Parts: sequence; structure tokens; C-alpha cells
Amino acid sequence: MSLIRKPLNRRSILRAGAVGGAALATPTIFTSKVWSAGYLNEPTGAEVILGFNVPQTGAYADEGADELRAYQLAVKHLNGEGDGGMLNTFSSKALQGNGVNGKKVAYVTGDTQTKSDAARASAKRMIEKDGAVMITGGSSSGVAIAVQSLCQEAGVIFMAGLTHSNDTTGKDKRKNGFRHFFNTEMSGAALAPVLKNAFGTDRTAYHLTADYTWGWSQEGSIKKYTEGMGWNTAAAVRTPLGAGDFSQYITPVLNSGADVLVLNHYGKDMVNSLTQAVQFGLRDKQVNGKDFAIVVPLYSRLMAQGAGENVKGIFGSTNWHWSLQDEGSKAFVKSFGQEYGFPPSQAAHTTYCQALLYADAAQRAGTFEPCALAAALEGFEFDGMGNGPTLYRAEDHQCFKDVLVVKGKENPSSQFDVLEVVEVTPRSQVEYPAEILGGELGACNNGA
Repeated sequence: MSLIRKPLNRRSILRAGAVGGAALATPTIFTSKVWSAGYLNEPTGAEVILGFNVPQTGAYADEGADELRAYQLAVKHLNGEGDGGMLNTFSSKALQGNGVNGKKVAYVTGDTQTKSDAARASAKRMIEKDGAVMITGGSSSGVAIAVQSLCQEAGVIFMAGLTHSNDTTGKDKRKNGFRHFFNTEMSGAALAPVLKNAFGTDRTAYHLTADYTWGWSQEGSIKKYTEGMGWNTAAAVRTPLGAGDFSQYITPVLNSGADVLVLNHYGKDMVNSLTQAVQFGLRDKQVNGKDFAIVVPLYSRLMAQGAGENVKGIFGSTNWHWSLQDEGSKAFVKSFGQEYGFPPSQAAHTTYCQALLYADAAQRAGTFEPCALAAALEGFEFDGMGNGPTLYRAEDHQCFKDVLVVKGKENPSSQFDVLEVVEVTPRSQVEYPAEILGGELGACNNGA
């Protein structure tokens, strides 16, 4: 794995900052670290280094590319370059566009490959070799959970990217980890009323599910809420991540008696499975006297764009959409569009917000010490970043905000105008008690 370092003299800065560091006992997964008297990788030079760990290859690479674009834009805004983006609309005014705690923000990158082992290896390298004081990114819940665990053990903050499994802030939550993205519990709560109105309560669903933590969680949440309103589940079949050809999984749907296909797939897998389902004629079928329906519980504009006309009329949920008209969303869309020539995805929005939220917490705390940052983020309420007033809940480090239900647009006006928001589900409708998803945050770790 190669890391991109900016600026090029970062290694010499890190070496200078490491002089005098004490060699202390470390977790077994870490063989060498940059220690200081205070906390792991305490920045002593003119820069603070963040680690952007995104899928640059693999099934979720499109999401990863947009994540990295947003991170780079966030760094520009934090350092006073560009128009400031959401710094102008963010309710917290701690950040002034002159770096963070008197230091310029710099970064290194890694490729998660949408694989947990690769993601851990790249995160470990950024912490050990590059002195990253925070790791952020990823487009897979399996990756997020693995890297969150590593960051907890290492003693750095992890600001999750796209991770939708309940487990990230449920049974696998960690004190050093924070998630801005919504989860499958929220998707189920938001989607079910819309599906009930569109398709009624007498339906039989067939699930195709990505065989890892996110897919299992998504399947479970959709079954919970659809069965709760009267739907039956004919079957739930697991499919490997990155399968490519889903025809062998779609064929049995035709003879299952199901009249709804739920595709618990994301990224290129969703593009391929949806396209093949449409090619098999499922959208044109009638089963049980009803028009056959397809549901994609977790949407992104990038996926919808990839699937083209196949998404028309198909419902799903999303964390954010570029068409929102709040001031924060408009500021971000303008900045991103000026920088890259097209609107941002929910992946870009999520990672941009996470970068700013981390920087803001550090500025408010007056330090990059992980436990001080955790305290600044826990229970933090803010606005001006899209989706309305938002809470970083202290009990599980899950963000709560409005959730969007969308569907594929019938008459798109451009290649980017492929989803339309059909309902903004208020935050109060998707909130739930932290204890229902289990897990313990445990103690914060400063790495010392």
C-alpha cells in the first residue's frame, strides 16, 4: 500500500517531533509508535496530520473517490483556502479558517480496498509511520468496525466515513470512535411508512443481502419494520461482496412467490444486482395480483447514476442529498461544484462533515488529545451542516438528524439529477434508545 504525503517534507517534520519520545509498552498489534509525554502522535511541529483511509479500489471505489475529494476540500477550508464552505454556516464558530489550534492541517491517505485487513494495515501505517493523530474514512461497515477497533487500541480518534451497520455504534461501538452517518435502524424506521403507503401491508419480500455486517444489519432492520407492518419474508439469501454477476441469485426470485425484491447491496454490487433484476423482467412482472416492486434500502447518488434508468421509481433511504435547500447544503454544493465540476454525493458530505467536526472539537478543546476531543464531541449539538439540528449522542457516539427517503427520478434533468427526495423523516421518528443495539463504549484511550 502506498501513501500520498502532503507536503513532501512531512517525514522530516515527524522525525523532529518524535525526538525525545519515550518508548513505552504498546498493544501487541503496534510494533513502533511516536510517543510524547501527553498522548500518541501529539503534534509538535507546524502541522497536524490526519489520516484519510478510503476505498480507492474495490466494489466501493466510486464512493471512496468522492470521500477523498471532500476531505481535500475540507483541508483547504480549514487552512483558509477557497470560500470556506460549511465553515460559514456551521453553528459552531470555533474554526476561523486559519488551521486548528495554531497548526496547519496536513494529511496522508491509504486504500482500504473495501477489505478489513487492508484497511487496518493502512490505518496502522498512517498512525505508526506518518504520525496521524486521527483516522477517518471508509465505505464499508466491516472496514469501519475493524479500523475503529484498531484506533481504540492505538489511542487515536476514529471519525467513521460511510458505515451503515447498526453494529458500528451498537455492539461494536468504541469510546474513540464517532459516526456521523445514519444506520440501518434509522433506514427501517424512515422507509417503512413510505413503503406501506406505496405498496400496502399485504406483501411478500425476498432479500438479497451482502454477506457481511452491513448487509446482515440492513436485512434485519428492514425485516423488523416491514414485518411489523404486515409483510411476510419469503427468503433472505446472502451474496458475496463484489460478486459482479448476480443472475444465479435473481433467478430463484422468479419462482419464490415474492412480490417485492429487497436489494441489501451497495456500491457497484447494487448497480449490478439492480440492473440484472431489471433485465430479468422483474419490474414488469405481476405476482399475487400486484405489480412487482424493488426496494434499495440504502441509496447514493453515485449508485443511482451507475444504474441509470433502472432506478426509476425505486424507493430507498439516504443520509443527505445535494438538492437540499438549507444554507449548509447549498454552501457545500457550491464549494464542491466549483472545485470539481459536479455535485457531491452523500459520501462526500459525510466525510467533509466528519473532518470539520473533528477539527471543531479539537479547537473547542484547545488540544488534539483524544480523550479531550471525545468529551467535546459527546453530546455536541450543532446545525448548519445539512439535515437540520443534529446531536452527537454521548451514549453511543451516533449522530441523530433528519433522514431522507428518496426514489429514482422518472424524468431526470441531468446525469446528476437521478434521485428525488420524497420525504424528509424528522429526527424524532428515527431516534431510539441506545441500549437496544447493545455494546459498551468502554474507556477512552490516549495511547499512553
